[in-house]
Amino acid sequence: MTDLKKTGLTRRGALTAAAATIAAAKTLLPSGAFAAGPGPEVAKAKLGFIALTDASPVIIAKEKGLFAKYGMPDVEVLKQASWAATRDNLVLGSGGGGIDGAHILSPLPYLITTGQATGGRPVPMNILARLNVNGQAISVGNDLKAVKVGLNSAGAKAKFMQLKSSGNIAKIAMTFRGGTHDLWIRYWLAAGGINPDADVSTIVIPPPQMVANMKSGTQDAFCVGEPWNGQLVNQRVGYTACLTSEIWMNHPEKALGMRADWVAKYPRAAQAITMAVMEAQMWCDKMQNRPAMCSIVSGRQYINVPMGDILPRLQGTIDYGDGRKVQNSGHYMKFWADNASFPFKSHDLWFLTEDVRWGVLPQSTNKMALVKQVNRADVWRAAAKALGVAAPAADSRGVEKFFDGKVFDPANPAAYLASQPIKKLV
Repeated sequence: MTDLKKTGLTRRGALTAAAATIAAAKTLLPSGAFAAGPGPEVAKAKLGFIALTDASPVIIAKEKGLFAKYGMPDVEVLKQASWAATRDNLVLGSGGGGIDGAHILSPLPYLITTGQATGGRPVPMNILARLNVNGQAISVGNDLKAVKVGLNSAGAKAKFMQLKSSGNIAKIAMTFRGGTHDLWIRYWLAAGGINPDADVSTIVIPPPQMVANMKSGTQDAFCVGEPWNGQLVNQRVGYTACLTSEIWMNHPEKALGMRADWVAKYPRAAQAITMAVMEAQMWCDKMQNRPAMCSIVSGRQYINVPMGDILPRLQGTIDYGDGRKVQNSGHYMKFWADNASFPFKSHDLWFLTEDVRWGVLPQSTNKMALVKQVNRADVWRAAAKALGVAAPAADSRGVEKFFDGKVFDPANPAAYLASQPIKKLV
């Protein structure tokens, strides 16, 4: 029995006042949340983002003046070239010419904290909120249509084995080793009997370069966030094999991460940033606001794509590119609904378990201690209280189920790990 069980985190989190949350999401909240107490210690912070749809809450918080509303008018939102650049700038910190926080892959604050992602130099990080659930996909080349590669990846195995035997091993792209996209595509491959460490070559490519690489024929598949999967289909370069929410419905994705020393030095400012982002998430989550949201975030200074590449999938219109077309799909990106914003500790425990599964972290990692160090659900709860919105009852969402029948019980990560036939433990 793990520490998660002992601390009572196995109860499924449920909103205790759903009506209040829905009402809060209908409009921008009234100002003056800090009127009863002291405001933020500082007025500025530097936040990074990658050109992805799930950066929208951070972008909208800036564009709609929400950082200023909560006492931080000088927050900068700065575009990063890659997740490696985000990492490097977080290590530097704003004092060293870098950034204080970022829209970030949920596992990355852990890999920076442990030093795994920084060449052995630990830089403690905190997660203050989750930015979204769902909204990623696995895309493949058009040549895999013939073997009907979709949610089941098994059809690709023969082709990948053929490429391997000819000395031209298939190249599968993701965005950062040990990050969410790496874990989604490894899960998908392994569920179909394909060993991601032996049968293919996984490579790291920044999100905006994915489509160009498929065009040039330098990769066979990729996993990335939107809008790049939609753009691939629109340009008829490949198709969407599956949405990651088909692998795990309402799965966690990006996070609002901050340097832990910054949060410790400026706790009220950390709460203010969290409140601004949470309010932006409520606004972004309303379907009637999504065209306006896309008109902002698709701009050149942000994602820099046509509206047609980004809006349809946000509205539940999915053209997979292989003849499958779905209207009103439930597989769309959520920013607030279904507790999308809350940083469940059970989800971070899953990410760490998968990083152990694939040898990114050693088996000796004290996963629960690391979650307690990095995950600041307490900041989110304080922000929610100040905003007057409800919070989940527990820090765990409970048992999670995957498309292949596997089950992750946060009370027993070892059982989940043992159930996976393909893994690489160190």
